Amino acid sequence: MAIFIIILVITFHVLFTNSQNHPLDPLTPNELSQIQRIITNSHISSLPNLTFHFVDLNEPNKKDVIQWLSSPHKQNQSFPYREAMIVIRGGGQTHELIIDLTNSSIKSDHVYTGDGYPPNTFTELLQAARLPFKSSKFKALISKRGLNISEITCFPFTIGWFGESVTKRAVKLSCFYHEGTTNVFSRPIEGLTILVDIESMKIQTIVNIGSRRTHLPRSEGTDLQSSSESYDPNVDCEKTDEKGFTIERNEINWKNWRFHVGFNARAGVIISTASVFDSGKNEWRRVMYRGHVSETFVPYMDPSSEWYYRTFLDVGEFGFGRSAVTLVNLTDCPSNSVYIDGYMSGADGMPQQVPKAICIFERYAGDIAWRHTEIGIPGKVITSGESEVSLVVRMVATVGNYDYILDWEFKQSGSIKVKVGLTGVLEMKATRYTKAEEIKEETYGPLVATNRIGNNHDHFITYYLDLDIDGDENSFVKANLKVKKVNTSPRKSYWNVVKETAKTENEARIRLGLKASELLVVNTNKKTKLGNDVGYRLMTGQPAVSLLLDDDYPQIRASYTKYQVWVTSYNKSERWAAGFYADRSTGKDGLAVWSRRNRSIMNKDIVLWYTVGFHHNPCQEDFPVMSTLANGFELKPSNFFERNPLIKT
Repeated sequence: MAIFIIILVITFHVLFTNSQNHPLDPLTPNELSQIQRIITNSHISSLPNLTFHFVDLNEPNKKDVIQWLSSPHKQNQSFPYREAMIVIRGGGQTHELIIDLTNSSIKSDHVYTGDGYPPNTFTELLQAARLPFKSSKFKALISKRGLNISEITCFPFTIGWFGESVTKRAVKLSCFYHEGTTNVFSRPIEGLTILVDIESMKIQTIVNIGSRRTHLPRSEGTDLQSSSESYDPNVDCEKTDEKGFTIERNEINWKNWRFHVGFNARAGVIISTASVFDSGKNEWRRVMYRGHVSETFVPYMDPSSEWYYRTFLDVGEFGFGRSAVTLVNLTDCPSNSVYIDGYMSGADGMPQQVPKAICIFERYAGDIAWRHTEIGIPGKVITSGESEVSLVVRMVATVGNYDYILDWEFKQSGSIKVKVGLTGVLEMKATRYTKAEEIKEETYGPLVATNRIGNNHDHFITYYLDLDIDGDENSFVKANLKVKKVNTSPRKSYWNVVKETAKTENEARIRLGLKASELLVVNTNKKTKLGNDVGYRLMTGQPAVSLLLDDDYPQIRASYTKYQVWVTSYNKSERWAAGFYADRSTGKDGLAVWSRRNRSIMNKDIVLWYTVGFHHNPCQEDFPVMSTLANGFELKPSNFFERNPLIKT
C-alpha cells in the first residue's frame, strides 16, 4: 500500500506577557495537542494509516531571533511568529503543508516525491517485532531448534540502501533468546532473519540458513548487575540550594554563561544562543547560535547475509530524542542535578513525555582551572590557583544495544567541551568457537566470550555547530605548523604558524591527522586591543574517518564521514548531515551534497560540522556490558578575550 509523507509547518501568533517564551523553546504539550487536533479535523484525517513521524519546532528566521533577543524591550514584545514542522504518513501521496493555528486553516499543500523516508514510529516497530509470533513457519523453525517461543524477543533493524532503483519501507528482524538473562543481546539466535514490509505490515521472507550456524550461547555470566549500590530512589536530586545556576523555562544562567536548552525527537538535547560575559568589556558576547548532534553512522564490518545491512544512521532512522531515557539519580546524574522533561508526539500525534530527559549540574571533578607556584621572589614561595568548576548538560539515548551519553560542558574560561560516551552492550554473533585458537576463518571480529563474536564496527557522531563568534560574519582559518630550517644558529630547525583562510566550502574539508594544524573560527571584523582577530579554536579529539570504499552503498549514504571537519554556508534547512529523510536514503541529500555547491564561506554566516569517531574492535572487557568509551572535542577561546577571563580585573 502506498504511503505518503507530510511535512506540515504550522504558524500561530501568541500574545506574550512578561514571562515571554524564548522563540527557540521546544513545542509544549498543549501545542502538540493543538497540532494533532488541527490535523484530525482536516481533510488529512481521511487518509488511511495516518501516523505522525516527527513533530518539531520549525526554526524561526535566525535574524529575527537575534533581533528579538538583543531588544532591551523583549520581555514586553511578542515574537512575531512561531512554527512547527510535522512529518506525517498516510496512504498514497507525499505532502508538505503549512497550517496557520490562528484560524486553523491549511495555507499551502506541496507534494513531495524525493528519496528516503522518515523514521518508523515506535508503534510500527513494535508491530513488526510481534509479527513472527503469528507466523506458523517461524514457530516451526523455533520448535525445530528446541527453543521455547515465549523466551524469544525479536528486534527490528533498518536495512539501508544497496542500489535499489525503487525502495520500500522495510525492516529486518533478528531474534534473541532471553531465557536466564537480562542481557537480551547476549543470546542471538543465529541464522534466522525476517524481512518485514512496514507498509503492508506483513512478513515478506523468513531466511533460515541452517543448523551449522545455529549454536545458541549459554546464559551464564551474561546478566547486567552493578557492583555498587549507586541507585537510591529515595534520594531527592533536586537540591536547588546547591545547583549554583538559574533556569527560567529553558534558559540557563550560570557564572559567565547564558544559553538555551531545547529538546526534540531527532537530535535530543539542543544548545542554542550561547553567550559568554566579558567582564573586561562588561558585555555579553555571542559564541554559538545552535548546536546539537546531527547524525550518527554505525556500520558493522560483516558482509555476510545476516549482517551486511547493519549500517545504521541512528539519528535519522530512529532519533536520539525518541531514544532518550529517564535519567537515574546518582547513576546518570549527581545529587545536585536539576532535570528537564522532554516532549514529543507519538504515532497518533498526542504528546509523549520523557521525564527527566536532560540533567544540568555543576561539576567539581578535582581538576585545576589554573595554578602557579612562583619561586623567583627571594625569600618567598607563592602559590596561587583556582579549582575547576563547570556546568554540564547531559542526556542519554539508548538506541537498541548501545547507550550514548551526550555531554555539553561549559567552563568559566569560555570553553565549551563536548563529549560522547559509548556504553551498553555489544551486538554479537553466535559461533561454535570457545577458544581463539580454534578460529581458522575470517569472523569479522574477535571472540569476546564463549560462543560469541563481537563484530567490528564504527561509530561516527556528527555535530552541527552554528558558531557566531562575536557576530555572524565569521571565517574559517587553518593555522598550519610549518617547519623551517636554520642556518644561522646552533639550532637546525623550528616551526612557525602560517595561517590560511578558507574561501569556499571545498577548502574547508579537513581530514585530521595528515598534518599539524590548528583550526579556528574567527571574526575578522572584531579585533583585540593588540590587533588580533577574535576567535574560537576547535580542539579536536582522537581522529577517525570511515575506511569504507567510496562506492560502497553505506558510504554513499554517509559520504560526509570521509572528513572529520566541514564548514558550510548557513542555511536554515541544512541541519541533518545524512539528509532529512535518512531511512532508505540514497545519498542524494546531506552535508557532502550541500558542500558541492562550493559556496563562499569567508566573512559569512557559517556552520562548523565536526565528527567524533570511534573504530571499535571489541575485546573481552566489553562483555557482558561495556565500560564507557569516550571521545569529543572542545571549542576554546583564541584571542576572544583581552586576557585570561578567570583572572578577575
